[in-house]
Amino acid sequence: MFLTISLTGSPGTDATDLGFLLHKHPERPQSQSLAVGTAHVFYPEATARRCTAALLLEVDPVGLVRGRRRGDAFALGNYVNDRPYAASSLLAVALGRVFRTAMGGRCDARPELVGRALPLEVRVPALPCPGGPEAAREYFAPLGWRVSAGAVPLDATVPEWGESRYVDLTLTGEVRLADALSHLYVLLPALDGAKHYWVGPDEVDKLVRAGSGWLGAHPHRGRITRRYLDRRESLTRAALARLAEVDDLEPEALDDAVPADEAVEAVQRRVPLARLRRAAVLEVLRAAGARRVADLGCGSGALVAELLAEPAFTDVVAVDVSARALEVAARTLRLDRMGPRQRDRLRIFQSSLVYRDERLAGLDAAVLVEVVEHVDPSRLGALERCVFGSAAPGTVVVTTPNVEYNVRYETPAPGRFRHADHRFEWTRAEFAAWGARVAERYGYTVRLLPVGEVDPEVGSPTQLAVFTRTTTEEEVA
Repeated sequence: MFLTISLTGSPGTDATDLGFLLHKHPERPQSQSLAVGTAHVFYPEATARRCTAALLLEVDPVGLVRGRRRGDAFALGNYVNDRPYAASSLLAVALGRVFRTAMGGRCDARPELVGRALPLEVRVPALPCPGGPEAAREYFAPLGWRVSAGAVPLDATVPEWGESRYVDLTLTGEVRLADALSHLYVLLPALDGAKHYWVGPDEVDKLVRAGSGWLGAHPHRGRITRRYLDRRESLTRAALARLAEVDDLEPEALDDAVPADEAVEAVQRRVPLARLRRAAVLEVLRAAGARRVADLGCGSGALVAELLAEPAFTDVVAVDVSARALEVAARTLRLDRMGPRQRDRLRIFQSSLVYRDERLAGLDAAVLVEVVEHVDPSRLGALERCVFGSAAPGTVVVTTPNVEYNVRYETPAPGRFRHADHRFEWTRAEFAAWGARVAERYGYTVRLLPVGEVDPEVGSPTQLAVFTRTTTEEEVA
């Protein structure tokens, strides 16, 4: 099994930085033993203009069946098959293991590149795809990829035999490397429609971690989720409900996943935590009398839509560091169809919260909904300076997960974060200590509120802090 990832250099960017991002040195081929075989990473080319990393997975058929029942282990199909050649869930597992740090969005050597969309090219020369090239386009194109997919003939020397069920897939586009790896991790086995191992509840956790931030907004999310989870409907429902929560979407938007039945209706009747968070934030903003409000880290734009629905908010600012997120928000808000009066109330632009931005000055309120936990702890001080020190709105509302509540979830498993991109998750005491420190340093008072049902032992799933400025900007400076 084989795939390549290429980065094209540009002014100010050396293509060999791909080695830093993947945590694999271009000059040293590396191998890693897996349960299913051996994964090799090497670089066919590595220049400042173009750098290509190749992942080759050598499958061990004996290792695949080791430990199975005797009847299965001696089946001829375990030894004579296409697994050493065609991408499948085996390759997805290798991607997740070999490039785990890159998929998590970490790169200490080049941190400025982690959040940047890069000119990437991915090629998978033999991908099982029963739906043909069109299915590959339907899965990858909505994510911003330019897709070139051609059916592989059964035998090039015998054209009359026709096409195989494999495609030669090439993806090009400007995409964050972590996002590209997550897309491949989920969509390769979904296109194949089969997995080489038993699919249990832990697969929901893997899918939510890899798919959060993009799968919930995908037009074929239901089909992808069902095929990734080997068509297990109960797991599909659980995954879609969880994606709706972490991606700030409504369960009703995911109803293409499974036939309507009592279980789906029950999920749709339950008020999702994302909606409860937005309701709590809006209540705080109304009580503060805010009129000029910014959603910092607006994501899919769900909160921005609710702000625009209330005329009291006369100036709404939508900001995100991700260009992809802003594209999704534009679709959510139907920006291309928005009337002129509504459009005049909205400013939407890309910005990083760890760099000072004059466009954020003069706000009555700023909201950071499930944002701070995505920032590296070492850069949290920069966010504090930019939001509380530089922008210094009258009110700042911050929500973040309560890590103590994670034990009440089936996914993520206890001890794991709720999102693959979370750099940390705070306990209630840690959040309170952080809020008190920030308030004292930048001239605010702070009060804490629970969001969601409060468990007597572990508290609420989301914790919210309301910062109210007590000093002028000049006094803080």
